[in-house]
Amino acid sequence: MNFLEHILVAAIWGASFLFMRIAAPEFGPIPLMALRVGIAMVALAPVLRSAGARQQCREKLWPLFVVAVTISAAPFCLLAYAALSVDAGMDSVLNATMPLWAALIASIGFQVSMSRHQMSGLLIGFVGVVVLVHDTLSAGAAGVPLAIAAALLAALFYGFAVNYSKRHLAGVKPYVVAFGSQFLASLVLWPLALTCWPRHPIGLTTWGCMIALGIVSTALACLLFFRLIERAGATYAASVTFLIPVFGVVWGATFLGEKVTPLMLAGCLIVLAGTAIASGKFTGMKTRRA
Repeated sequence: MNFLEHILVAAIWGASFLFMRIAAPEFGPIPLMALRVGIAMVALAPVLRSAGARQQCREKLWPLFVVAVTISAAPFCLLAYAALSVDAGMDSVLNATMPLWAALIASIGFQVSMSRHQMSGLLIGFVGVVVLVHDTLSAGAAGVPLAIAAALLAALFYGFAVNYSKRHLAGVKPYVVAFGSQFLASLVLWPLALTCWPRHPIGLTTWGCMIALGIVSTALACLLFFRLIERAGATYAASVTFLIPVFGVVWGATFLGEKVTPLMLAGCLIVLAGTAIASGKFTGMKTRRA
């Protein structure tokens, strides 16, 4: 059962890049993400039925706000912006560099020692990024360099959020963090979204992708992910990172006809290998996690 849920979470989160690729051009990145976090917030609102959850929300309001900005509001918008110019598969693989940034930020900003294995993993991972984006950048399409930079910046935000939440939200129920991050991200994004709301009609398919993004790829995925943490542990649950880009590439190729080049596959494998080494996922490696 844990294995099946593990695959399901990866498939759902991988599909979020497909949904963004379809919906972002019509909605715009900020309105689309405001709707995403708003729908997820409503779906996760039953968390507040618990008095303990409400108390934790009040006591940890500022740390929850920081996490909301760095794990939802900012990276969601950056990834949606990237989806305007790069394929869903590329977007998902660039997002998979998150553990690399998390290890780097842990070492520089949170004084967590880094082993030789982790340093070599970081180097390998960033070489993989160069290989991955080489073809795309060589094509010279307008907006692509900024899109790639936005996706990498989103992963950097995620890396910071992981370290910050471990330090400042230890002991807070995962469901509280999930709801709090979506609620506070909504407060940040909705005023901005109203200033750039699309004035043209939105197609039914696009509305469907937006709803799926909020309910399936955000609220449902969070619930499944946190249940997986409870059942199988955080380390096993976190390994879903390695499967998300696989599904991102598969969904993009299947439903959007995105081209998957040998160089892109090579870059993806190098990025995932570097991430595995930096995260200490290879058997026998004993590294300190951030």
